[in-house]
Amino acid sequence: MNASGTITRRGFVGGAILAGLGGKTFAQGFAGLGESADGFAAVVPGRTFAFPADHGPHPEFRIEWWYVTANLADNNGTAYGAQWTLFRQAIAAGPPQEGWANQQIWMGHAAVTRADTHRVSQTFARGGIGQAGVEAAPFHAWIDNWEMRGLDAMNETNVAPLRLSASGTDFSYALRLDADRPLVLQGDGGYSRKSLREQASYYYSQPHYAAKGSIVIDDKPVDVTGQAWLDREWSSQPLASDQSGWDWLSLHFKSGDKLMLYRMRQSDGQHYGSGKWIAPDGKTELLGSADIAMTPLVITEIEGRKIPTSWRIAVPKMALSIECTPLNARSWMGTSFPYWEGPISFAGSHAGVGYLEMTGY
Repeated sequence: MNASGTITRRGFVGGAILAGLGGKTFAQGFAGLGESADGFAAVVPGRTFAFPADHGPHPEFRIEWWYVTANLADNNGTAYGAQWTLFRQAIAAGPPQEGWANQQIWMGHAAVTRADTHRVSQTFARGGIGQAGVEAAPFHAWIDNWEMRGLDAMNETNVAPLRLSASGTDFSYALRLDADRPLVLQGDGGYSRKSLREQASYYYSQPHYAAKGSIVIDDKPVDVTGQAWLDREWSSQPLASDQSGWDWLSLHFKSGDKLMLYRMRQSDGQHYGSGKWIAPDGKTELLGSADIAMTPLVITEIEGRKIPTSWRIAVPKMALSIECTPLNARSWMGTSFPYWEGPISFAGSHAGVGYLEMTGY
């Protein structure tokens, strides 16, 4: 179902997600992720990741996603962005049930962005009936006809090569993603803290994809190439009850370095920050709240919400001071849980491109 479409069976399933959250969605932070996680598995330090198994689902945890963002350009240098996301949300704890009794809800988001347009599509599925899911080996994530599929001889430590495809009523894309370096465990060995309390997720990324393929907007196809970033994250309570949402960036530097950082916004203004600097040789540097300064520069009003669409980012210990500018300031994901997500460019001490996501505004 397109985000602006009429109510369908999938729309009803989307409503079931909201109902499953007990009507507390925004009172408990973005998408209800600050709710108590009683009955679900806890995220604790010291997990040993296992691949390919961890590329697959973890139904004992409440929330999980497979998330790709791509910074692309056509042969004329016109910039594009593409987003592909599959969310799994458990509406009740316990072993997965069969068929329509299955308590897993799946939600897909896809978008393409150009300076003059931002196109969004959303779809829902119930677990247990084969309409959506993820298989770890051979790797395949899908919802309806959207898919992220490992190609022949996919390297489980690189999560590549992959084919990625999705479509809406007025756009589609098909991309191939290749990587020659292993994935990166975020946080402390994959344990990513979201507060000074127990909130955390298991989190890894593949920030090294080279992307190529095609984007179609209004029946006009263009060939594109660029860079892409995969995030894999699962948790049962990634937000504290006093956290409203997050501001997250993934950055590709012209030097070949990569940077992921975020701040979790807290009602007392003492926002919790974290990040990881990834050098071209694979060495990483973990960043904490004291290392990161994120300052909004430009506010864009969208649907009555004030969204900080341009930012100054400083990481003094890495000699980083940049200003980030959106490709399209109106990259609003008007989905069941609305948020802002779109491609950016940045300049200053370093230059490059990336993606910005902001939730809970």
